[in-house]
Amino acid sequence: MITPIFTRLIRILDALIEWSGRVIAWLTLFMVLAVVLVLILRHGFSLSAIPLKESVTYMHALVFMLGAAYTLKHNGHVRVDVFYQKFTPRRKAWVEIFGFVFLLVPVCWFIYHYSVNTVALNWALKTGSNDPGGIPYLYLLMGLLLLLPISLFLQGLSNSLKNLLFLLGKAPDPNLSSHLSDDQKLEQPHA
Repeated sequence: MITPIFTRLIRILDALIEWSGRVIAWLTLFMVLAVVLVLILRHGFSLSAIPLKESVTYMHALVFMLGAAYTLKHNGHVRVDVFYQKFTPRRKAWVEIFGFVFLLVPVCWFIYHYSVNTVALNWALKTGSNDPGGIPYLYLLMGLLLLLPISLFLQGLSNSLKNLLFLLGKAPDPNLSSHLSDDQKLEQPHA
């Protein structure tokens, strides 16, 4: 009875992170184009484009802060797996669950807890750029300090639920078929 609820929650969380990651990935292209345009304006025409230059920082922050959960979803974070690579699938599942509970959750809580007042203050003051003519929405960028831990927590929860279902014998090994889509992994027959 709980398996369909977990499966639906996993699909929703994974779809949300997948969608946001794919949208944010396009910012890297716009970031490169903006840097090239800034260089052309500066060195070709002796013009300073402060808002365009600052937009690169904004896009980089979006890619980094909101792309972290997408990277976690696709197991792209750096991992020291001297022991992990030799573990059985069940032991790996336990490591993933314990890593979520005892490492990721506290880090997400710490980032959120120690950022919330800073974000609230910046929003209250409507903080903007220090440069004349800069982007006046720095406070919006500061909000990413809260979205980073929330999105990481949600993806970590999804990963942990996949591993829990595997341990309960209700789903295949989530770390096995990395070439399959998330829906295919959930629908794949399991032992």
